[in-house]
Amino acid sequence: MDLKNQVAVVTGSATGLGAAVVLKLAELGANVVVNYTKSLKEAEETLALAKSKDVDAVLAQGDVGNDEDCRRIAKAAVDRWGRIDMLVNNAGTTKFADHADLDALNADDFLNIYKVNVVGAFQMIRACAPQLKARKFGRVVNISSIAGVLGVGSSVAYAASKGALNTMTKSLARSLAPEIRVNAVCPGFIGTRWFSERFGPETYARIVEHNIQSTPLQRAGTPEDVADAVVFFCTEGALHITGETLLSDAGHHLALAGVVRR
Repeated sequence: MDLKNQVAVVTGSATGLGAAVVLKLAELGANVVVNYTKSLKEAEETLALAKSKDVDAVLAQGDVGNDEDCRRIAKAAVDRWGRIDMLVNNAGTTKFADHADLDALNADDFLNIYKVNVVGAFQMIRACAPQLKARKFGRVVNISSIAGVLGVGSSVAYAASKGALNTMTKSLARSLAPEIRVNAVCPGFIGTRWFSERFGPETYARIVEHNIQSTPLQRAGTPEDVADAVVFFCTEGALHITGETLLSDAGHHLALAGVVRR
């Protein structure tokens, strides 16, 4: 797998899964745009790591929920390298709320989550589409979630937004073909610093152990696991695939379906 001299834009890539995707693509020779909203220090660290892979990389600050920012992020790639070959829509947000507590969410919560998780992804695709089409082998990978398939996760609004992202993946795969392939990766639980900081070390450890015990493969996912799936969609090995949603969840969807043997 060789992506030498190709250009990838990865949104929300200062830390966690986005950073892992940047580094995987850089290892294969791709030049990368590292996008961040507020985490400048972490973004600079990811930038330095990417450049240590003997590729070029550039920072682009911006909120994907803002269309002008999306166009500026895309322009950062074009200004630097004159092309965009790959877009990874990783930026996302949520609000934690029990699914049974209907008063825990309001209309603004839904709109804020959709603005980033769905509209933001659409705006980034629109901003990058002319360059992706020009390559005749443009690739878009949307980072969705098992929540969008099973209706689980941090909140009803989050699950609904990821379900919408999955549908949009199919719609745009159809409308942007044949020049651009559009696919999605749906991770299950991924152990990241964000989760650890959100829940604290003890609760986080229990969540990890629960995921190890409750999935067929008996392991908690890592950002690198999901990054490998993203890389697959970005290489010629997936030349014949578009409109696909790939579950990367250690078989979590099987466990919820009652398929796991006890």
